[in-house]
Amino acid sequence: MGRAFEFRKERKMKRWAAMSKTFARLNKDIILSIKEGGGIADPDVNARLRAVLQNCRAANMPKDNIERAIKKATDKDTVDLKQVTFEGYGPHGIAIFVETATDNNNRTVANVRSYFNKCNGNLGTTGSVEFMFSHVCHFKVSAEGRDAEELELELIDFGAEEVGDDGEAIMIYGAFESYGGLQKKLEEDGMEILESGFDRIPATTKELGPEETLEVEKLLEKLEEDEDVQNVFHTMGSSSED
Repeated sequence: MGRAFEFRKERKMKRWAAMSKTFARLNKDIILSIKEGGGIADPDVNARLRAVLQNCRAANMPKDNIERAIKKATDKDTVDLKQVTFEGYGPHGIAIFVETATDNNNRTVANVRSYFNKCNGNLGTTGSVEFMFSHVCHFKVSAEGRDAEELELELIDFGAEEVGDDGEAIMIYGAFESYGGLQKKLEEDGMEILESGFDRIPATTKELGPEETLEVEKLLEKLEEDEDVQNVFHTMGSSSED
């Protein structure tokens, strides 16, 4: 019974830790969307904020957390967040692209550099690996009453490049620049947007063995646990991530 309890406790703590990180990331997304939207905290007017709030609901983020983030974003005394990206290589030549949102760039630079150094990686210069990734936007919408192929034809002129249906939801992908046009079209058509956001998809990936994979995952884990890091993208093959 003792071991079973400890196992359940450990699993619960990991789940809570992941939830806490998700909420922290969404908290910053709310603040950035309001700052970038000219301080407008009305989701009916601020389309980016409206999309972030949809993601909050999808993640079951408490209403109180959302309200605190909105209040913080509209507070004149709140320190501005800046979006800063980092590029480099992890062990075994794996390219890594890191997106951060920080109120202290010196702290973030020092932390990210230390993670790369301690895990046998190298922090590169701007543009050193960005070209290896396609910057895309994505939308997840309800599949109820919709045909993915028909929807793809409707959205091609608005920037959709790929549409897939898993039976429960439809995923729509397009170029980064197509986000606004796709969001507007989906909303005008009355489609329920369950989730949306941005990804960086690697043009090619590199497969690694089990031990090599663990070395890279050690670096990825350190980066993802940092409070300033919003997203981490890499070129390690998907079969090595399972």
